[in-house]
Amino acid sequence: MTTLTTAAADTATAKPAASAAERTGAHTPEAAELIGGERERIDALDDRIIGLVQERMAVSAVIQESRIASGGRRVNLSREMEILGHYSDALGKPGTALAMTLLELCRGRV
Repeated sequence: MTTLTTAAADTATAKPAASAAERTGAHTPEAAELIGGERERIDALDDRIIGLVQERMAVSAVIQESRIASGGRRVNLSREMEILGHYSDALGKPGTALAMTLLELCRGRV
């Protein structure tokens, strides 16, 4: 009885790589290529968005620290309402939900 090496055993049990059509849901190679490229752009945009959210959180922490140090409250509700309105005007109802998430991320970090 022979024993497979670890690498050979892994190869024998590994699933075959998904085809471009399976990865993208496309039915032609051209569409799969286009979708793959556009997904790379989305991934890059998502990385930038995450970086901007983290930057926003840091700026918000500075503002909150300053406001608290001056005797104010941690949260300025009228400012939050302005932000909600801005996102709602630009993006509709989903914009309001996005703004609420951003505000939640940025509150109470000090």
